[in-house]
Amino acid sequence: MLYLRLAPEQFTCDKEKIFWTLAFFKDGRVAKWFENLFHQEVNTGIFPIRSWTDFEQQFQSQFFLVNAEADTINTLEGSSYYQGNQTVDDYLDSFLILASDAGYTDPWTLVVKFRRGLKLNIQSQIATMPFGRPADTDPEAWYAAAWRIDQARLANEAFQSMLRSMTVTPVRSALARLTPFSVLCSPLAALSSVPPRPPLPLPAPSGGISMDIDVVRKTRSLPPRGCYRCREANHLVKDCPYHLDVQRLTTEQREELIEDLMALKDAVEKEEVCSAPEESFV
Repeated sequence: MLYLRLAPEQFTCDKEKIFWTLAFFKDGRVAKWFENLFHQEVNTGIFPIRSWTDFEQQFQSQFFLVNAEADTINTLEGSSYYQGNQTVDDYLDSFLILASDAGYTDPWTLVVKFRRGLKLNIQSQIATMPFGRPADTDPEAWYAAAWRIDQARLANEAFQSMLRSMTVTPVRSALARLTPFSVLCSPLAALSSVPPRPPLPLPAPSGGISMDIDVVRKTRSLPPRGCYRCREANHLVKDCPYHLDVQRLTTEQREELIEDLMALKDAVEKEEVCSAPEESFV
């Protein structure tokens, strides 16, 4: 109908309008109806539709509901028209069409039907508004209130989604920069981060006192400085080319590691005692 009004010069008679319209009926039940019209023309020699008005009437009788108003009323009495996952915009558009087809004009009836189909949380927010609650006989106010609540919900969801994306990205970047868990679990990894102690000064070769002799004896009992991981003396733990993963050690290797660490602990304690300043006795 829109094209026929915009370009009336394209058609010289009603028959051209009818044939042009029938050209769009390509599948389904309407295509079979289209084919039946031409079969009648072949059998009788006369096309069964003589005018555009006749075409509209036959089309409506074939494809329009016998009682569209009653059918729409039945729809509004059921639950198929409910909002569901639709936005309020989409729900309102379909509801207004149904209400118009059903011939509903009573404001209270429109509010009841519209409110009944709304999502429970939206209709509850409107019904319990402390100020500005729309009257139950004002459908336009109910439409506007439901639209505002739904728009606020959509804006909040977009804001929360933006916050989540802003939070997750930095956390993932920080986790990617962390040391692997197996390295953090290694006790030697902690020892390797401690700077090595400077070598102890040896006592003078004089006779000294008894305390000096004890210091020399304790110093000689210390294990040679070097790597406690591979036991080589040419580097320290932090420079060791062999990486230790405690989770992959056998039970015997773990026990040996514990013994080595306890010996290391005793050696460090003895070293601290030896490095303490001497007290003078009178």
